[in-house]
Amino acid sequence: MTTYGVDALASLADPSRRAIFEALRDGPRAVGELADGLPISRPAVSQHLKVLKDAGLVADQAAGTKRLYRLRPEGIAGLRAYLDRMWSEAMTSFAQAAEAAERESGEQP
Repeated sequence: MTTYGVDALASLADPSRRAIFEALRDGPRAVGELADGLPISRPAVSQHLKVLKDAGLVADQAAGTKRLYRLRPEGIAGLRAYLDRMWSEAMTSFAQAAEAAERESGEQP
């Protein structure tokens, strides 16, 4: 994940990558298993996994002749922290705007 979670968010913008990401929540899976549940080829799944891996959201490991991909908790935690910060800042801005509007409405005769 790069600064502020931009790569992680960008990687999840693609519907196929989101589907792969969501499929991995059930546990580690090989490329072939993922491709069987999607309307895209194995090479396409591999390319999407590379993007997710580069964004820090998935990791892989050798398991015999296969590579198993799994969600990477650290990457997901970074993405969540980014979204939590954004939410907190948005709520703070909203509260400040509401307070300013209340002050302005109280000042008028």
